[in-house]
Amino acid sequence: MRALLSGYYGKGNGGDEALLATLLQMLPSHVTPVVLSGNPDETSQRYGVEAHERMSMSSVIKALRSCDAFIWGGGSLIQDATSFISPFYYAGLMALAQKMGLKTVAWAQGIGPLKRSQVRWVARQTFSNCTKVSVRDNASAALLNEWNVSYFLAPDPVWAMESKPTPGLWDLPAPRVAVTLRSHPLLTAPRLETITRALVDFQKATQTFIVLLPFQKAQDYEIAQAIQPALKDVSQILHFEEPQILKGVFRGVEMAIGMRLHSLIMAASEGCRAFAISYDPKVNRLMEDTDMPGWDLANLPNDANLISKTWIEHYANGDPLSPDKIQFLLDRASIHKAVLEDALT
Repeated sequence: MRALLSGYYGKGNGGDEALLATLLQMLPSHVTPVVLSGNPDETSQRYGVEAHERMSMSSVIKALRSCDAFIWGGGSLIQDATSFISPFYYAGLMALAQKMGLKTVAWAQGIGPLKRSQVRWVARQTFSNCTKVSVRDNASAALLNEWNVSYFLAPDPVWAMESKPTPGLWDLPAPRVAVTLRSHPLLTAPRLETITRALVDFQKATQTFIVLLPFQKAQDYEIAQAIQPALKDVSQILHFEEPQILKGVFRGVEMAIGMRLHSLIMAASEGCRAFAISYDPKVNRLMEDTDMPGWDLANLPNDANLISKTWIEHYANGDPLSPDKIQFLLDRASIHKAVLEDALT
């Protein structure tokens, strides 16, 4: 069996690459993956798979015709908060696959936000016609309940992604703290300046080494570069494209401060303390599900001293997830694997 995998792959986003890596890890052994990617050569080389240009309709149709199944490969693909066009792209591919008679799986989806009625209608129709659906959070499950679509609910599959040792990390001074920020309209210059001052105070108080960890180079690297001069010799920017290595970073740090959803999932799953700065409802859902401390970016305190004191307190006295809780989430995440096995028989 051949399955065409569709997601935000080949665009340099560590979280989406982690979803692809986990999907490939969970695919049944009799299924040959074919991947739609923004960088097919890189995707093919990294994962050892057949890959095609995601924006070339001729390549997409040719790939669909060669496959028996089509899989939305995880994450917030059906949402119109960041793009009006994006949900129609993904829904269009799914509808085409359904019309061609392929088995179709909406896998590990985080649905929404859906601000526009037409996007909501398209989402409902598309999910209703899928062979199998799995979602990663209660809010997505509530939408499917409202639409009378059957589904499986399980934690984000990246909880179960295998990690690899991180080159060079153990050569850096210990203890270490990872910081993962991303560009966002709410991360204004004054807010970034406040966060930077708080990080400086936090580092001085804890004597930690700050690992600035861009998850998507195009969006995050510039922010890391803006922060680093204030931390001079007590920080370093590390950038890794391979998601398993990216996850391995969190084995070697004492705490993570992050905006990126999957940076926080990776940190928590590796037994690292995590503190969230939420820019999106999906981060709030993770905070609720794991009792993870944090702030909404929109309500970030203006007082750098208050921020640093809060981080210091969490560093000194905060608890990571217990091994039992991590194992529970990992076991539950394997439901996404069972969905694939059931759908692709």
